[in-house]
Amino acid sequence: MENQKATVRRDAIARRDALPADMRAAAAQAIALRPFPVAVPPGAVVSGFMPLKSEINPIPLLRKLAEAGAALALPVVAGRGRPLIMRAFTFGETLASGVWGIREPKPDALQVDPDILLVPLLAFDRRGHRIGYGAGYYDMTIAALRARKPIVAVGIAFATQEIAAVPDTPRDARLDLVLTEREDIVVSARP
Repeated sequence: MENQKATVRRDAIARRDALPADMRAAAAQAIALRPFPVAVPPGAVVSGFMPLKSEINPIPLLRKLAEAGAALALPVVAGRGRPLIMRAFTFGETLASGVWGIREPKPDALQVDPDILLVPLLAFDRRGHRIGYGAGYYDMTIAALRARKPIVAVGIAFATQEIAAVPDTPRDARLDLVLTEREDIVVSARP
């Protein structure tokens, strides 16, 4: 299974990296310009992420959701083998440099449980399975949040990151939706 996932990761990174920067920026804008497919009541907490390398940039979508009244949060790595901590974030705040140099809220930012979680990924399928970088942070985080309350896990990706079937295990948390520049993919009901 891990060899399969490693191959999927390598191929997905190559496809994503092959997209020109202007196409990546246009894809992020296309997602932000469409109506968000989930109701976001004022004050609902939406957790995003700061893009790493050639990941799709969720900032245009986060700005739109914040302007519509959503409260925002960003992830903080709490340590290997532990779920991410989501900390409140507002545009304009100074961010710290976290693991892998990813920008994150400072340690004194309020810890929150998001209602909607925007999830980065390397590859996805229409069953709601995703592959990330392999540490399992988002799988653990989605499972921990779902144990506390109903949440909506939304993958955000380039259409080229879709594959026919992601190799999955029982520990892998499924997404509810995947947003690409081409479409909003609603995952069928969980088995």
